[in-house]
Amino acid sequence: MFVDQVKINVKAGNGGNGMVAFRREKYVPNGGPAGGDGGRGGNVIFKVDSGMNTLMDFRYHRKFKAKNGGNGANKSMTGRSADDLVIPVPEGTTVTNTDTGEVIGDLVKPDQELVVAKAGRGGRGNIHFASPTNPAPEIAENGEPGQEVSLSLELKVLADVGLVGFPSAGKSTLLSVITSAKPKIAGYHFTTLVPNLGMVRLDDGRDFAVADLPGLVEGASNGVGLGFQFLRHVERTRVILHLVDMSGLEGRDPFEDYLAINKELEQYDERILKRPQIIVATKMDLPDSADNLQIFKQQLAEHSDADKTREIFPISSVTHTGLTELVRRTADLLDTTKLSDMEQPAETTKEYAYQPAETSDFHIEYDKEYESWVISGDKIEKLFKMTDTEHDQSMLRFARQMHGMGIDDALRKAGAKDGDTVTILDFSFTYVE
Repeated sequence: MFVDQVKINVKAGNGGNGMVAFRREKYVPNGGPAGGDGGRGGNVIFKVDSGMNTLMDFRYHRKFKAKNGGNGANKSMTGRSADDLVIPVPEGTTVTNTDTGEVIGDLVKPDQELVVAKAGRGGRGNIHFASPTNPAPEIAENGEPGQEVSLSLELKVLADVGLVGFPSAGKSTLLSVITSAKPKIAGYHFTTLVPNLGMVRLDDGRDFAVADLPGLVEGASNGVGLGFQFLRHVERTRVILHLVDMSGLEGRDPFEDYLAINKELEQYDERILKRPQIIVATKMDLPDSADNLQIFKQQLAEHSDADKTREIFPISSVTHTGLTELVRRTADLLDTTKLSDMEQPAETTKEYAYQPAETSDFHIEYDKEYESWVISGDKIEKLFKMTDTEHDQSMLRFARQMHGMGIDDALRKAGAKDGDTVTILDFSFTYVE
């Protein structure tokens, strides 16, 4: 099954917890604190796998979580860092942050990697908190939480040439003749329901990839027919072969079909029409095709300047007439055509740090149901998660951090009184003036 759009959730590993420990060995003078740091968690990394051509693997597996780092140990031993979680994706995958709409990266090269969720660092052990005034601290940090983010993956087929045209214009038949691809071919519309890829190899050693895109119809850019779900695959093609059925067997006007398809391409992305486009007059082995082609040429000559400059190649995929000339001309155009800078895939980053929407350091509200003051916010919640609640000195350190952020004053201004309950995440304590 061909799948080209999915939404998934990824979670990087948390850092390991730091340890509170002391050395009291017989021959170790000045033993002191000896709690080690926690290890780093695992990053979540996308890596291009050239053997994949669909996002099918993500259809039923949508949650990915890297392993957490190991906890620190006695004798200042650092916990083990977790291995990164490497997820294979096909070439041409665009990764977008679902929450912000930001394009994180475009994976278009073999073995290219992109860090989409960064792991948390390990928490510090108590050896880092020793000071002249507190030579034996019972303070350690929990590991930093790994980043968690919702992502949208969109596959845009990487092909040099795109075949466009109305249903039954002969796209699949042409692809099957000029490449070794075996697309489904039948005498009814919308035989092709997913993009098909094939490689064309010329005698002179040149080759290029061709994508047979599902048949467009008038209104496709607004969701008619198969809609615009496959129009995205045209975006990365350098040359467009626009197939027009010249037989007239279905009572259609070839020129009107030609204008309708170009209109849909323009409405989807007007830059597409700026690329080289070859008009391929198909089914020339049928009786009325030659006459219809002459009428088509006259109509084209009377149309816009852009249309007048487009080359027309009459072919028959059944008798193989005109195919050699078409393939060679297409290869020549590819040799001289490159996507403009604005049409290149989005700039890729080797590492992406998810930044949630900007909020204040903390927010205070009163929960009437539980009769508690609730403190929330990215910064204060992160500080709490990294606080070792099992040791009093760690909790006192957290209290000083809250005071430094101005939470004490904010609670007082909000109306908190001595003895009120204050809640952060799942932890509650008593407010003291």
